[in-house]
Parts: sequence; C-alpha cells; structure tokens
Amino acid sequence: MPLTKLQFRPGINRETTSYSNEGGWFDMDKVRFRFGFPEKIGGWEPSSSTYFLGTCRALHPWVALNGERYLGVGTHLKYYINEGGGYNDITPIRATTAAGDVTFSASANTLSAGISAIDDNIPLTSASGFPDSGIIKIGTEIISYANISSNTLVGCVRGIRSTTAAAHSSSAAVTCSTIIVTDTAHGALENDFVTFSGSATLGDVVTAAILNQEYQVVYVKNANSYYINVRSVAPISSITASGGIDDTLVFASTSDSGNGGSSVVGIYQINTGLDTTITGTGWGAGTWSRGTWGSAASLSASGQTLRIWSHDNFGEDLLINVRDGDIFYWDKSNGVSTRAVELASLAGASTTPTVAKKVLVSDRDRHIIAFGCDSQTNPGVQDPLLIRFSDQESLTDWAATATNTAGDLRLGSGSEIITAIETRQQVLVYTDVSLHAMQFLGPPFTFGINTVSENITIAGPLAAIAVEDNVFWMGAEEFYVYGGAVQRLPCTVRDYVFSDINTDQLEKVTASTNTAFSEVWWFYPSASSSENDRYVVYNYQQQIWYYGTLARTVWLDRGVEDLPVAAGTDHVLYFHEQGFDDGSTNPASGISAYIESSQMDLGEGDQFAFLRRMIPDLTFRDSTNQTPQATMTLKARNYPGGNYLQSNAKIVEKTASVPVEQFTEQVNVRLRGRSFAFKIETSDAGTTWRLGSPRVDVQPDGMR
Repeated sequence: MPLTKLQFRPGINRETTSYSNEGGWFDMDKVRFRFGFPEKIGGWEPSSSTYFLGTCRALHPWVALNGERYLGVGTHLKYYINEGGGYNDITPIRATTAAGDVTFSASANTLSAGISAIDDNIPLTSASGFPDSGIIKIGTEIISYANISSNTLVGCVRGIRSTTAAAHSSSAAVTCSTIIVTDTAHGALENDFVTFSGSATLGDVVTAAILNQEYQVVYVKNANSYYINVRSVAPISSITASGGIDDTLVFASTSDSGNGGSSVVGIYQINTGLDTTITGTGWGAGTWSRGTWGSAASLSASGQTLRIWSHDNFGEDLLINVRDGDIFYWDKSNGVSTRAVELASLAGASTTPTVAKKVLVSDRDRHIIAFGCDSQTNPGVQDPLLIRFSDQESLTDWAATATNTAGDLRLGSGSEIITAIETRQQVLVYTDVSLHAMQFLGPPFTFGINTVSENITIAGPLAAIAVEDNVFWMGAEEFYVYGGAVQRLPCTVRDYVFSDINTDQLEKVTASTNTAFSEVWWFYPSASSSENDRYVVYNYQQQIWYYGTLARTVWLDRGVEDLPVAAGTDHVLYFHEQGFDDGSTNPASGISAYIESSQMDLGEGDQFAFLRRMIPDLTFRDSTNQTPQATMTLKARNYPGGNYLQSNAKIVEKTASVPVEQFTEQVNVRLRGRSFAFKIETSDAGTTWRLGSPRVDVQPDGMR
C-alpha cells in the first residue's frame, strides 16, 4: 500500500472533539504556523541585566530628535524611562512637606516584656498553641524566634522584619529594623515611596545619611503615621532585584532616641496602584490597611484600581496618565534624571484635565485628547463618558473659545470609556457596551463622533490593538475586528479560551502584534491564575488560531527596537524572536514546544490500521545545537473515548515515540488501532524545527 502523507489543516480547532476534527491539529504550545506548516516559536533574551519594580503593563517607545531611543515603562509602583538598558525613575511627585512636618521614632521598636510599644502586634504564647521556638511567615516576611513564655509578645508589625535574637523572652528585647514616621495627613498608602531630606541622626546606628534617602512604606498605621524599614545607604535603583528591593537592613539600638530634627522634609511620589483587580465593595474590596476597620472600599478611589498607564509623545517629550488619575508631562530637554510633572502645573496651563482614563496625541492634527476626564466647568469631578481635546499644537490651552480648536464631546451610550485606539483615519473609542469613531473635521467643530456599534464588549483597557486600518480586540466572550464595520471573528479556540479564563482579572488581558508573522496576540490569565500565563494568537494572513503558555504582562512589537519587547512577571524586559531558548534562566534553557494532531482513521473508522514505519519530513535549519533532535510520537486507540495507553492482547503497541535527528531517513514502528494521532515535541536548548509532511506506512489490518 502506498505511503500516507500526514498533512494537516493549519491552525488549532478546539470547538469540536479530537475525533471529529480529523485532518486537523488539536493541541499545541509555543508553536506557530508559517505558510500552513507548524514551527517552533523564537526564543527570548533579557534586554538588560537590570530590573524594574512592580508589574509592568505599559510600554511606549520613541526616538528623540538627536536620535536617542527611549522606552517608557509603566508599572503599578513606578514609571520609568529606559535608556540604554537602565531604568530612570520619573514617577511624578504628589506632595512635598514643609521642613519639620516629618518626625521619626525608633525607640518604640524595641520589644520587651508586655510589648505595648507597637500597635497591631500578634501575641504569641505557648498557652495559645505556639511552639516555644520557630519561624513565623507573614506574606513574604519571616520572623524567627528562639523562645517565648506565657503572655510574652514576640514579633514585629505585619510585614516588618526583626533580628533573630538568641532568646526572645520577657528579659530579652527584640529589635526591629522598623521606625515610625509621623506626618499629619500624610496621604500615603502601603507600598508608596517617599524620599527624606534634612534629617539629623537619631542618635547612634540610624544616621542622617541612612534617613536621607528614598524609602517604601511597608505599613500604614493611621492617617498620621506609617512604618518604613531602614536600610544601609543605597539608591533604590541599585538594589532593585527580581524579587523587589534587595536591601541591607539597619537595626536601631536603644540609643536611637532622636526624632530626626526640625528640618526633615518628606517628598511623596504619587500613590502606587494595585497589581491585581479587586472586585466588589465593602470589607475585602482592596488591599489590607487601605482603609479603617469596617469601612467600605471604593474601587474608584485612589490606589484601589488596577494600575494602568497610558502614554504618548508630544514631539520628543512624553505625556503620561494614570488611569482614573492625573495627566503628567516629561520634558526631554531636562534629562532622564528629572521627574514628570502635572500638566496643570505648566506655565500658562488653562483648565487642563486633572483626571482621565486615557490620554493620546492625535498624530494627524496634533491635538492632545483626554478620555473619561473632568470637564472645563467642573474640574476634579470625573465624567467617565467625556472626551476633551486641547488647542492644536498646545500642551496647556484646554479652554474652549471661539479662537482656538479646544473643545469636548460626550458619548451617549455606555457607562464609562474603557479605551481608545488610534488608526490611520480615526480614533476608535470603546465604552463598556459600544464603539464610536472619532474623526477630525477641522474648524469650527474640530472633531466629530459617530456610533459604530452598541452591541459589543471589550475585556479591558489593554485588550485592543490596531493593525494598519483594522482593530482587533477581545471581548467578554468573543473576538472582534473593525475595518469599517464591526465583525465577530470566527474563532476555532473560543470555547477553549473563555472556558478557562479568570474573569475577575479581565483587565489584565493585553493585546499585541507580531507583524513579522502576521499575528495578533492576547495574553490572559487562566482560571487558576491571577496573572497572565497564557496566550491566544490570531494569524490574520492565514486566518487561523493557535495558543500556548507564556507569562507576559505586556508586549510591544518591533519598530523603534529591532525585536519585539515584552515584560515578564519576573520584572525583566525580554527581546523576543531572539535565538531559540528561554533566556529567563542562566544559562538559557530549552523551550518545551509541541503540537499534536487530531485522530485519523481508515475509511469510516471501521478498519484497524497497522503502522509499520514513518518517514520524517523535518528541518532543523539554523539550530545552534550540534545534534538537534525532536521526538515524534504516533499513538493509537480503538475508540474515541479510549485510552491511548490501554493495552490488550490484540494490540501490538499503543504508543511509539522515537527521536528524530537531522539526518534520520526513516523510523520503524509497530502500532495497531482503529485511529491514530501524531505529535512532535522538543525541549533541547539551541534547537528549532519546522515540520513538513511526514509519511507513514499504514496497512489495513482487518475489521471488527
């Protein structure tokens, strides 16, 4: 009998069963299709050896007039400008105190008998069931103790580290690295950043140099005080590691009884945001300590929403906006060592928005557009459906007059603007239920807006991406494309994606493009994860779908950079389509990639097939591994619901997995069953592959 060609339809189909999808592919990971044939995706390497703080959900590249290349990096803790691989912190300042408004207290951190010096401690007693010695872990912090006695409190405030004294008893004090900062109505949240200056020594160990640096708030005690962990002198940028701030703690002594003097100044950066979506209201809606006991938590309050930045260039300068927060401006001429400032603080600013959901610069007509912002007549009060635009070519003139092109528009459907995407001809504006097209008309109206659809959904602010004049986005249960009209994309993996997605974290869905391969990617969190750990791809050239696993919070296509750039959950930026390996490890490790077909049978499935040999059709072109190989597997079963590994006397062998090397001519196998499937996989470093059309010697082997 002639050889049977194993040639499958491109793309993955999970809308049917494996048995009914005969002639197609059914499962895969880290594989794409090129001209209809599967191949392993490219690898990734760190863009630099440095890290950023927080979870990154915003990347924006641009080139200055002098040719310098910049990359804006927005995380839930900071906003950076990456230049040459280094992260320059330009996070705006929220408030600066007057000299003397801030005082310190270290003596209260010595814990002794009774332990009444620090509030919010945990009583640990043998009587309450605690062992006499051990380790307590709260969050990421660990407190070690050697001995406790009845009614003796041993430990520090939640999230604050202590020394590991030889004995913790009523006669042995426990010294913490923590000091209390007192500042009336400080407005800080847990994880916020503050920089102190003008401090004097506290008396012994905690010197002025130790105090006069940037710190992260570890715990907010009340509206007038909070805690920090003092550390040895080092800029935060130099001690930022994959796990956060890698500091060397300084433990205050009983001699550190000063308050820092009367000249201490505190400079507070804008409140940090959340790195996960909190749903609901009331107790539990928000992170611990962001409100008083029993208070309702407003998800729209500062610091209570997932931190998402929008950003765009105004010339070579940068505009950045915290979603549901203020708009800021960074002037390139001042250098990367200067911070962004409020747009409203610029000279000549007139009725600039002070709160918005998104900001962008219209490339065609040079207007700054703020979406979901406050109005000219009611500053500070956000209207989630209001759109405002500045005078043409102006940063500061937002007051609509008869002599300029500033103005506003208000959408008539939906409850809030989710996002806006600029295309070549127009700006598409999404609400929670509708889509609108905003176009430049010129004077006297400047912009006009039309409703395109009132029957759409969108997963979140990052879920849409433009590819030339088309815009693709993920909805709540569908995928869509707009190219003059809204269409639902036929999707062969729709049920697979939406039946295993964390709907509470849909705001984290991020859309991106990889135009070198005609791909639109969506990264999303699976049902068992609170962070993006999977992706689904639509290849708009071949009109097929495929998917895989990869932890990326945002992805930026090649353009200013020669390769795509993506942010990992390990606080590293990676260049993608670079090499063939996983560069998150040192040394780089192989990428586990595979693709598996649906079942095939002879005739109508009423015949047994006997497989005797396989002729591979596989190329390892460009592999750096000297002996590249992949594993090809043929597996058989008798019934659609049967187990591939089932054995009985009438089956010679159920599974045949064989390594296929670069010059393998043919492989002998012995396999029998009513139907069989094919799989190829590899996990070796330095190996890439592309599959063609293998041949299999299949003989009819009777009917049953």
